[in-house]
Amino acid sequence: MNFADRLKQLPPASHLAALHLLGADGQVLATIENKPGQTGSLVVYAALAALYGGSITPAAASLGLEWYAEHVADARAFPGKHPNIDRLLAWAQGTGSYRAQPIAA
Repeated sequence: MNFADRLKQLPPASHLAALHLLGADGQVLATIENKPGQTGSLVVYAALAALYGGSITPAAASLGLEWYAEHVADARAFPGKHPNIDRLLAWAQGTGSYRAQPIAA
């Protein structure tokens, strides 16, 4: 399934202004905002966090890569072009988990 079709199956994130991704020490590692160019990633990360108890685990990261579908090959070919996918690529290979902190709209 391609990314656009997958997004249609995931819960909307219109209730969120952003999602903070927190490291083990509680510091914000990244923020995904509900704005053009990031809304799809916000939907993916919010859905992953909901499925995995508020965290992005290696298993969640692997599932997220499946959801990003055709964009993963482009992210691998051009590191830095898709930072939200780059993050999942790294996290899928790790052992830690990252907490997702929703910011209400």
